[in-house]
Amino acid sequence: MYCLQWLLPVLLIPKPVNPALLQTHVMFMILYLIGFFLERRPCIICSLVFFIAVSLICYSGLGNCLFWSTNCDLVKCDSD
Repeated sequence: MYCLQWLLPVLLIPKPVNPALLQTHVMFMILYLIGFFLERRPCIICSLVFFIAVSLICYSGLGNCLFWSTNCDLVKCDSD
């Protein structure tokens, strides 16, 4: 579980407020994760825990996904 200390902070990096910087943020996240998996080769359990956490965050409906934006990210959505 040592490898999770390098993966969990990725979930805490906030998305930029400016929509123009969102594509740069997504590319940084993807390149960081590819580089991490190629260099460190985390164990299967750590990888599964990380991908389950990412999928839960992305499909929770809060608009906090690391890899893509929802319509609510770009325009103000009313929850009423």
